[in-house]
Parts: sequence; C-alpha cells; structure tokens
Amino acid sequence: MSAHGKSAIVIGGGIAGLATAALLGREGYSVTLCEARSDLGGRAGSWEQDGFRFDTGPSWYLMPEVFEHFFRLLGTTADEQLDLAPLTPAYRVYSEPAKSGSTRSVDVVSGRAEAIELFEQIEPGAGARIDKYLDSAGDAYDLAISRFLYDTYETKTGLVDPALLRRLPQLLPLLTRNLASHIDKQFTDPQLQKILAYPAVFLGGSPYGVPSLYHLMSHLDLDDGVRYPRGGFVTVIDAIAVLARAQGVHLRTNASVSRIRTRSGRAQGITLESGEELSADIVVSTADLHHTETTLLEQNEQTYPQKWWDKRVPSPGALLILLGVSGSLPELPHHTLLFADDWRSNFDAIFGAETHIPDPASIYVCRPSATDDNVAPADHENLFVLVPIPADPTLGYGGIDGAGDATIEKAADAVISQISQWCGVPDLADRIVVRRTIGPGDFMTDLNSWRGNSLGLAHTLGQSAFFRPGNVSKKVDGLYYAGTSALPGIGLPMCLISAELVIKRLRGDRTAGPLPEPVSAGS
Repeated sequence: MSAHGKSAIVIGGGIAGLATAALLGREGYSVTLCEARSDLGGRAGSWEQDGFRFDTGPSWYLMPEVFEHFFRLLGTTADEQLDLAPLTPAYRVYSEPAKSGSTRSVDVVSGRAEAIELFEQIEPGAGARIDKYLDSAGDAYDLAISRFLYDTYETKTGLVDPALLRRLPQLLPLLTRNLASHIDKQFTDPQLQKILAYPAVFLGGSPYGVPSLYHLMSHLDLDDGVRYPRGGFVTVIDAIAVLARAQGVHLRTNASVSRIRTRSGRAQGITLESGEELSADIVVSTADLHHTETTLLEQNEQTYPQKWWDKRVPSPGALLILLGVSGSLPELPHHTLLFADDWRSNFDAIFGAETHIPDPASIYVCRPSATDDNVAPADHENLFVLVPIPADPTLGYGGIDGAGDATIEKAADAVISQISQWCGVPDLADRIVVRRTIGPGDFMTDLNSWRGNSLGLAHTLGQSAFFRPGNVSKKVDGLYYAGTSALPGIGLPMCLISAELVIKRLRGDRTAGPLPEPVSAGS
C-alpha cells in the first residue's frame, strides 16, 4: 500500500498518461496504468522495419524548460535522462518552384542575431522588425509559462491579478487578431510570413484561425533553439516509463478499457474489455477526450457530450509517410518544410466547408538519420513525412509497401514526387526500400482519435486557456483528465503540464505557476 493508502488508475500509456502516473506515484498513490495497445507511447510511438526505426509522432523537441521542470519534479534532470543534440540549421525551407523550375530554399538557424540577419537579407528593413517581433514573442511566452499554462482555472483569480490586468491593452489585440494578420502587417515577403505562421500547425490549427498570442511559438525555434533526443522520441517515452516504474507504478499493456465505473456520482474504477474490473479512489483518463466522454461514460455522466463536440474544431488529420531510403540525402537536413504558394487555399482545404487533401501540399519532412546513426542501416536514410490533411477518417487507412487505401496511397505518391521535385532529389522514389503510410482512419482506430484528428482540439481562441476542457470532470467526482484535448493543450510539453495540473487539482493548488521543485532535484 502507498503511504496514504490511496489508489489511482490512469487510462492511456502515452506521454500524458505516463507522466501523470509517475507524478501520482511520487505523491504516494498506488497507481495502475492501463494502455490498450501492446506498446507504450500513444501518439509518440515508434515502428521498426528492416533495420529502420521510425518515430510515428512528435519530432520537434521544443520548450526544454518544461521537460526540465517535469524531470526535476521526479528528482532528476533532462540531461540525466536524455541525450539532446542541438540542430543547426534548425530547419530548411523550400518554397514552391517557379515556372522556370528554380527553387528557393532558406536555412533557418536559431539565434537572435541569425534571425535578424536572415530576415534583413530577404526583406530589407525586416531585421529590425523581427527583433521587435521576437521580443514580443519571448514576452508572450514568459507570460504563458508564468500565468496561463500551469493554471488549472479552478478559479479565475489568476485572470484578475492586477499585474495581468495592467497588460490587457497589449494582450487584447493579440487575442482578437489571428496570427496570419498579425504577421502580414509586419512582414511582406511570403516566405518569411510562412516561417512565422507555420507554427500554428504545431498547435493543431491554421494561422487564419489561431489568435496572434501564439506568435510566442517563434520564440522557440528562432530564439531558443531546436533539439533532438538521440535515439528518437521513443527515448523520452522510455525515460518517463522507467521513472514511473521507479515510483511503483504498474504499467499494463494490452489492457483496453471499456467503461469507467461510477457509483453515486463518483468514479470507482474501470472495466477492461476482457471483463476484468479494477477499483481505485481516483481515475485519470488520458485517452482521447471525446472517446473518454462519449464511450467510457454514460450519457448523464458526460461533461462534454456529443453535442458539445459538434460545435468544436479538431486539429488537422495527418498523412504520415515513413520511408527508408538507400543512399544519402544531403538535400534534407534534420527538419525540412515545404511551403506551397497558395497558402490560404492549403488551410481552407483542411479546415474549410468542403475539405480535401491539398495538392500541392505544405509538407514537413524529418530526416533523423542526419543526426542519429541508430535509426537507419549504414548508407541509408530515415524519412518521416507529415502532411496536414482534413480530420476525416473516410479518407482511409495507410499500409505497408503501398497496401493502404487508394486515396491515401495516391496522396503519398504525390507527396514523394513533390519532395523529389522541390528538393532536387530526382531519383527519390526509386531509392525507397521501406514504405509505410498512416492515415486518419488509423488515428481513429488505433488511438480512438475524434474524427481521426492527429493532435487534439485545435488551439482556436474558443478552445484555449479557460475555454478549453478542464482537467476534472464536472459530473463525476474523482475523475480527472490529462492529454492533448484538455488543459493546457497540444504537444509533448503541454502533456507534461497537463499531468502536473492533475496533481495541482489533487493538492488544491490554485496558483498560476508550476509546482515547486524538490530541493534535491538532479543532485
């Protein structure tokens, strides 16, 4: 038994579930985590084939201080747990080729001086403007960390803090103006505009739909730097799983949950698909929130019933293409972005009334083998390609070696051809030795993802901060939530914070900032 005799069940073995379980164990709970699939990781999964090891989810290591803080809560540090490599360049950008066939590419190197030089070189006068823009982004980021992201919003006390109220004249325009318009008023070069606007995709949204407060994201890649955990993001999952076990957490895989059991309005435990029943004092679901609410709970127990979801905006779906390629690919650094000229139409195709897969698409390509010798056989490269597409499971399922649904495989063929042409790799298709596609149908089936979306609820204004689902059920006592659709939002760092918000709720901590770190952390 634990020190205070209380028990907890955590549903879901992604990063949010593992982090929540580890922190609950640290709090003295006896914790059992149940993951439906055979492997831990959730969206941050991995796949191996013929000597290649692919991450199947997150690939940008941003907000390093959030990781550091989380590890310190468990008595260790990021340096002790991970082998982090700084990336130079942070990423390369390819623009759509001109009719002449020429392609414009730009290497983006992190650092204020480097950003100023790049912007000034491309758009005279933009150097001074990006300096001011990044000052604002850094200020917004600091405000988010200190005032917004770690707030449970159990009360609105933090929102009426005099120090915050004094900043309303600066904050209100950032909340009421979308990111694209904020950028376009300051910069005219299309490539620079897209460099600043693309982080909206990391937030599960469109630059025409997320508030401009999220220009804070540019502080991360342009000022703060981009890193990569050698061994891939599975090493982050593995590290947290080890820490959870060290706190006495029982990690169960192949343990799909069919129901959250309640009695008299309070969570009592769970029932597994096998029929096994597990009891606990509290239940924390880090599974897809729509699945948790509409499938695992009875209708009268749902804080967010289907009618609530019908009015909400999911993040994009994703076409993921995992490629093992023979030979080298110096044309692609660790991170590469391909920006289509018709930027607005790309996002309308994803979020508009009549959706379809954009063609040409704006694409993200990760080549981890540029940094890590252990993710591909010798003389081969590992490519992870992400194409934002509509959150629509009817687009289909992926498969291995072209065996997915026709719509998905046709789109993948077009994307491979696009990378080949735009990045100057004419024989790319001929050099592919391993191929796997993943579509919205896979996200829906494998992760119970609402509408087959890839990330969670989009970060529109109406789905951010206190407008976002909270970390506790309003209908069932003892039921808590963490993960990408709950506070504070999308991404690995946000999931770590989400786990911490559960602990703050249990402690009755209503402060706006992070939990205090143990004095001995990392010593």
